[in-house]
Amino acid sequence: MKDIQGGADQREVDLQRVGVKNVQLPFRIQEQSGAIQTVLAHIQLSVDLPRHYKGTHMSRFVEILERWKDLPSATGQLQRILEDTRGRLEADQAQIHVGFTYFLPRAAPVSRQVSTMGYDCQFTATLSEREGYDLVVGVQIPITTVCPCSREISAAGAHNQRAWLRVKLRTVPREYLWLEDLIAQLERFGSCEIYPLVKREDEKYVTEKGYFNPKFVEDVLRDVVLWLRAHPLVTWFEVECEADESIHLHNAFAYQQEPLPAAPNVFVRELKNGLNEAQPAPAGAVGAGAPKRWRQDATGLLPGAPPS
Repeated sequence: MKDIQGGADQREVDLQRVGVKNVQLPFRIQEQSGAIQTVLAHIQLSVDLPRHYKGTHMSRFVEILERWKDLPSATGQLQRILEDTRGRLEADQAQIHVGFTYFLPRAAPVSRQVSTMGYDCQFTATLSEREGYDLVVGVQIPITTVCPCSREISAAGAHNQRAWLRVKLRTVPREYLWLEDLIAQLERFGSCEIYPLVKREDEKYVTEKGYFNPKFVEDVLRDVVLWLRAHPLVTWFEVECEADESIHLHNAFAYQQEPLPAAPNVFVRELKNGLNEAQPAPAGAVGAGAPKRWRQDATGLLPGAPPS
């Protein structure tokens, strides 16, 4: 049958990512104990597409995922998926994003009753000829925050709320932070931890612990940033703390990324006749969508042609 996707495209536009998303499959995550936890994963798998191809072959992505889905995560599963994807799709770069809920037992602080708690986690991995293999691990942790201002100005009580600590990080190559260790540490940065099951003695404990440990989202974020800066395995991180405010209709948040990415490459648009019109493509430019003139340095945008 005729291969339409493999045909030529005349627009000469390289595409950064094409593929499939929201693929739902069982994935096997290796626990720190050595056991295997099977989770429902929501997967996005993609490749870059050179300008001379009209489209990619979507069915191959699903075939690849089916082939590798039963391999535990700690055995190089994601890198093998990407190697297979690059080879079968003849791509320079492949990326996979796997989101899932990871379940851990939680013991209540006083009664010690054990219940199960789920944490939203994600793996995002990229493999390319030029950059090699890159893995970003992400977790979302529920915590409690108690407002220091409310506690200070009130004769009794203080408003508190559930907050969300979202962390993404890269580690030293071939080193890995277990989800169990990462989650357990991050939970401690709130005013108090969250528990799925609490008895009255536990409720008393978490109420009093939060009251005597008030924190703004800024406090939580700064504590997490200092911990990640000092961690010997962490090479990059992105952190956000967002509180579902109990006395406001809006949420409060704080955000940090370190190290910061390089200054963005952008098009310089020049005004013409009072309108923001794009400049014509320079002589000899390839294709109608050729990049316009741009320049950048560490401080931002500069006019003129790109540096030689």
